[in-house]
Amino acid sequence: MPSPDRAHEFSGFSASYGRTITVSGSQGAYSTSYAEAGVSPTEYSPGSSSPFGPIGSDPGAYAKNAQQDWKGSLQVSPDGYLVDQSLYNAMSSPDLLSDVPGQRESGKPKSPGRQHAQRRPSNRDEFDGPHQLLDRPSPDTIAAQERDLPHLPTNLFVQEQDDVLAQVNDRLSQCAFDFIAKYQFPIPLESDKRPVRVPADREWTEWVYLLKRLATKRRIPARVLYNGQIKQFVTVLENSLEMRHAAKHQSRPLKDDRNVLQLISAGIQVTKILKDAHAMQYLDRLYISTERKIQSRIGQNVFSS
Repeated sequence: MPSPDRAHEFSGFSASYGRTITVSGSQGAYSTSYAEAGVSPTEYSPGSSSPFGPIGSDPGAYAKNAQQDWKGSLQVSPDGYLVDQSLYNAMSSPDLLSDVPGQRESGKPKSPGRQHAQRRPSNRDEFDGPHQLLDRPSPDTIAAQERDLPHLPTNLFVQEQDDVLAQVNDRLSQCAFDFIAKYQFPIPLESDKRPVRVPADREWTEWVYLLKRLATKRRIPARVLYNGQIKQFVTVLENSLEMRHAAKHQSRPLKDDRNVLQLISAGIQVTKILKDAHAMQYLDRLYISTERKIQSRIGQNVFSS
């Protein structure tokens, strides 16, 4: 068929059954049949000077006669209203229906009521659905659990704890700084923070956040970590987050000896997974010296008692 954007001028037309339409244009001539509809225009000439008949004739009279010819000859059989079966099959295909909003794969529209029933209220979660409850412990078990907690040994003074935790915090910041500089990982610029020049330009919590973002965005390859432990990397970092909180908040309660040693150990694990032998050796010596000081205090307390 001709392109819809190419206009043709017609010198005249009439209707008769079983004829063929012939169109001549710049692209050549072609023919098609309108016999099934009972209508076929006669030959169309794009080169005609007027679409309303011969030059000098009355355009209104010509159009009136042409309209009567069309009305008398246009007899469309009932079969002309039938839809082509191939077109119907194409319109009913699942691929086409899947692109139509509100249609399922079967071609049936979604039921508004059923769709609304599947919507879960915002104040409900999985614990409001089917669940189970465990049997309550016996009264004796509950009473044993609710007794006063045992006293854990605390032999380091507050200033001694602060010094130890500050050393761990500073060494971890240096370790993160060296790791990012060594492998040239990007540090996003922030308007409210100055560019990083030294490890102290960022707190340990900020270094942890940066390393976690680099890991989750797959910027850190597993080969640069100890034993390729990329999955354990975030967990190791989070275990050391208490370090900065303990070092900066002077009003915190006194920590027991085991907790102090645990924080040092968490720092050692960070330096290990970052494969920083120098920082790992530094924290390991700090752990040993702190443990010896705790043991000496225990011995003094036992001797004095």
